[in-house]
Amino acid sequence: MKDTSLGFIGGGRVTKILLQGFKNKDVKFRKVVVTDTNPEVLGKLIMQFPEIETSDATVAAAQDIVFIALHPPVLMDTIELVKGSIKADSMVISLAPKINLAKLAMKLPLVNNIARLIPNATSFINEGHNPVTFSSGFDPSEKSVVLGLLKNLGTTFEVSEDKLESYAIISAMLPTYFWFQWRELEEIGEKTGLSQKESRDAVHETIKASLDIMYKSGLSAAEVIDLIPVKPIGEHEQQISEIYRTKLIGLFEKIKP
Repeated sequence: MKDTSLGFIGGGRVTKILLQGFKNKDVKFRKVVVTDTNPEVLGKLIMQFPEIETSDATVAAAQDIVFIALHPPVLMDTIELVKGSIKADSMVISLAPKINLAKLAMKLPLVNNIARLIPNATSFINEGHNPVTFSSGFDPSEKSVVLGLLKNLGTTFEVSEDKLESYAIISAMLPTYFWFQWRELEEIGEKTGLSQKESRDAVHETIKASLDIMYKSGLSAAEVIDLIPVKPIGEHEQQISEIYRTKLIGLFEKIKP
């Protein structure tokens, strides 16, 4: 990728995640240009990635591969502002849910290489689960370039566009459903007599093993659940399940195109 330039329109969390993933794999670019409306965001990003350049949105939009790292409410208006700077042979990759390829193509009628990616925070350590979909006119050789680049971030796979928002709910956002619980369990471990390291190791190793037994043991979900007879929060399981169904399906309805 040494001859390829990247542009990031938006310098927030997802841009930091992708840049860190590329840095971990020592992926080199001709240059990386990032723009953001918040100077503080750019300042923090430069401290972490001093090799990047910062500029206005039109410069970021003029690079070979352009990542649109914006939330849906502002994405279309921003593309309208920079579309004249995007080269016809550039590859444009949107990282947002809700705004589909058809809407992006309407804003960028001269650009054939448009894709959508649902990124995952675990790409920060190159273990992302990242579904991507490409416009029908995307050049096959350029698609190989994009897939090769994105695979540095973890597991990257092509899917039909109608599945992207589902992946946003059950993959991209999934860690947020559990991280705070794991932290709480660590603290309970410390309160009940374990050192911080002992508690962290116990939670970490047990979570990894619990995932493996659920998905790799050959047992059904019911059989796995039955392995432990005592369920201290069993009386709340129905309530927790209802929270998942109500909140997550409701969110899916809001973000689907």
